[in-house]
Amino acid sequence: MNTTLNIAYRSFRGESDYAVMQQIIATCSRADGSDFMPTLADITNNYAHLVNSDPAQDMRFVEVDGQPVGYARGEWLINVEGQWLGTVIGYVLPAYRRRGLGRALLQFGEERLRQVAGGLRESGKLPQNAECFFSNFVAQNETAKHALLMAAGYRPIRYAFDMVRPDLEDIPDLPLPPGLELRPVKPEEMRPIWEASNEAFRDHWGYVQPPEEEYDRWLHEPINNPALWQVAWEGDQVAGMVLNFINANENEAMQRKRGYTENICVRRPWRKLGLAKALIARSLAMLKAVGMEHAALGVDAENISGATHLYEKMGYQVVKRNTIYRKAL
Repeated sequence: MNTTLNIAYRSFRGESDYAVMQQIIATCSRADGSDFMPTLADITNNYAHLVNSDPAQDMRFVEVDGQPVGYARGEWLINVEGQWLGTVIGYVLPAYRRRGLGRALLQFGEERLRQVAGGLRESGKLPQNAECFFSNFVAQNETAKHALLMAAGYRPIRYAFDMVRPDLEDIPDLPLPPGLELRPVKPEEMRPIWEASNEAFRDHWGYVQPPEEEYDRWLHEPINNPALWQVAWEGDQVAGMVLNFINANENEAMQRKRGYTENICVRRPWRKLGLAKALIARSLAMLKAVGMEHAALGVDAENISGATHLYEKMGYQVVKRNTIYRKAL
């Protein structure tokens, strides 16, 4: 580490740190070519609904000459396979990378998560034989973070694609399967839509049953706009959905007009009927109608439903390959 820097570490100071975090993330995203541009409202909503993460104990900031230049926070979950996964979320401003700051923040987060896992084992909340891993998702362009994790002993175990449909022309006109209808989302239908989505994604790799706090966070997510959603119903049953959104802050920062066709899912009784394609086609047409010029989504590269191939048929192209890293606890 460069000892000429006046480096100090400190704890989380509460909501006054949200603007600091937003600025650090934005600067890192611009340098790394990342699309992640959360607003202050996004960060506030996220931290109001944290689960299995206590910023007062699990978070550390690094300052140089009294100015914050990075931070890290630990969180954990248990997936459907019973594996305990701890993640250290962290950022260091580009001008202060390769000086050991990221390594120090990662080590802090890992040590804190080891303490948490040990406490869960001692209390009986985590079986003694449960597999425990550190896990992290890294976008393709985050080269410094890839290098940091590899040097710390993490290894790639899975990949995820960012896909983009470069224009909103030649959208196919695909009918809904018989017996299904689309209708505007009512407030009382938010819970059934949430539960149907969780049920549909339960078959996917790495699924985690979300806690109640996650539902409340989702309800208050600033980019949520049910008017853009395409939800197919059979009577009072949700058959499938695409929960489209437009991130205006991100579009402004990137100087583009992009809409997202995300949370694409179909429940088991309605699969293999062409419903997903019909909902995506309607989503693309809707995004075009509100002035967007292209559409994007993210997908597990090894999705068991063959989603990547389906999206390619609908005009999407792979533009980035992101990496999921793991290291044994």
